[in-house]
Amino acid sequence: MINIPLTRPARRMRAARRQRGVVLFIALIVLVAMTMAGIAIMRSVDTGNLISGNVAFKQGTLQAGDYGVNAAIKYLETNAFTGQLDNDKPAEAYFSVAAEPPDWNADAVWQDAKTVGTDAAGNTVVYRIDRLCENPGAPGGVNCAKIQKTGGEAGNSQGIGGAAFQAQPMVLFRVSTRVTGPRDTTSIIQFNIALQQ
Repeated sequence: MINIPLTRPARRMRAARRQRGVVLFIALIVLVAMTMAGIAIMRSVDTGNLISGNVAFKQGTLQAGDYGVNAAIKYLETNAFTGQLDNDKPAEAYFSVAAEPPDWNADAVWQDAKTVGTDAAGNTVVYRIDRLCENPGAPGGVNCAKIQKTGGEAGNSQGIGGAAFQAQPMVLFRVSTRVTGPRDTTSIIQFNIALQQ
C-alpha cells in the first residue's frame, strides 16, 4: 500500500470535519448560560418592582393615617369643655379610661373604632381615643396623666423672671389610628394629645 501525502486543502477539510461537533457543543453551553443569566435578571427586576410597590402601599397607608388623626383631634376639640369627655362614648370610639395597652395588631381591639372612611387608593381609616385616666369622671376628681401648666421655682415662665402662668393642667389623650390598604398593608399610628378640659 502506497501512502500518498495529503495536500493542504485536503488536510484542512479533514480537520474541519472533526471540529464541527465541538463548536456546536460550545455554542449550546454559551446559549444555556446566557438564558440563565437573562432569567436571573428578569427575576431580580420583578423582585425589585414588588418591593417598590409594597413600600409605596405602606407609605400610602401612613399618609392616609392623617385623616384619622385630624378626625380625632376635631372630636376632642369639639367636646373639650362640654363634659362629654368625662365618660365613655363607644359610638364615637372614645373611652374615658385607658386600660393596659392591648395588642394593637389584634382585630378585636378595633371593633369599637370609628371609621373615618376609605380614600381613593383603597385605604380604610379608623381611630379610637383613650383618655389616660384610671377612672371615668371629671379630670379634677380622678387620677389622670396630666401636663402641669403652673409656674414654680423650677421652671416655666417664672424660671426666666416672668410671671408664672396659672391654669388647669392639660389631660393626655392617646389617639390610635389604624389604616388598612391594598395588598394587606396595615399601619398603626399612635400619639398623645394634651388638651385642657
